[in-house]
Amino acid sequence: MTHIELSLSPLEPTAVDPLRSWSVPVSSAEESCLVIDADGVIVAASTPWVRLLSVEQPSELAGQYVRDVLCLIDFTAAGNELGEAEREQIPPLLALTSKRPARGLLRVRAPQGAPSRTLDAVATPLWQGGQVVGSLSFFAAV
Repeated sequence: MTHIELSLSPLEPTAVDPLRSWSVPVSSAEESCLVIDADGVIVAASTPWVRLLSVEQPSELAGQYVRDVLCLIDFTAAGNELGEAEREQIPPLLALTSKRPARGLLRVRAPQGAPSRTLDAVATPLWQGGQVVGSLSFFAAV
């Protein structure tokens, strides 16, 4: 009679850094998307996101705080800049604080006299070891 011995050893979980693993596909994505870390600092941005917002080159955005890059304005005809509390409620940042997916409209003023834009944004938190370490967001012009 044949004897088969089966031994299973616990697998060591590989430490996958979600910020790093998402930064490569986001950097080369054809969609308008963005990855920020838990502090709201841009890790990666797609070229379409840069074009959509008429901001700097994607490589120049890494390391900047997302609220410093976006000139967020209200939905009035005057287009006044949002206050501090309101700027914390945009989907990429809300996904960090709520630890849940977030979606909403935001209005941004483009630099150098370009017209303001209304964007639909959806964001999801990125988790590592039970902690939110960043968020992944997608944007579309409305």
